[in-house]
Amino acid sequence: MRRLASESERVVKLQTLLAAVALCVISTVAGAHVTVWPRESALGAYEKYVVRVPTEGAVPTTSIELQMPDGVSLVSMAAPGNFTYELKRTGDRVTSIVWTQPIKPGEFAEFAFMARNPKTGAAIAWRAVQRFSDGSSTEWSGPAGDKHPASVTKLTPAAATANH
Repeated sequence: MRRLASESERVVKLQTLLAAVALCVISTVAGAHVTVWPRESALGAYEKYVVRVPTEGAVPTTSIELQMPDGVSLVSMAAPGNFTYELKRTGDRVTSIVWTQPIKPGEFAEFAFMARNPKTGAAIAWRAVQRFSDGSSTEWSGPAGDKHPASVTKLTPAAATANH
């Protein structure tokens, strides 16, 4: 015979469910940092990178500036959609890309570019500055585990090429 759950058992189950939902929401927001994809690429390879920019708080994002790490060479930019971009240079080298587009709270945008990876190293650390409509900014430049970590692309050995 099946026993009906008591009122207190139902309350405990509801509280447990609500706590689990809250944890999922907090985890999703906490993981919604500015990121660069893919997370892994080959040394010396030409790669399409995508910068994903969410607006986590209540203030809209207005722009994102991605610093081009040493050894990474910009090849080309994706054609603008609802955004503009500016290439900052030191001499002939592109040192950063600034994308400007309003991104409302709860939304995200993606910006693509092609680059050549460095021929040596273990990883690319992508440092970025996210600017908001109230004049504030967040620097995504910390180490893994930091409140504002830089996105990292792990570099793997280049695939061997066959002689033709």
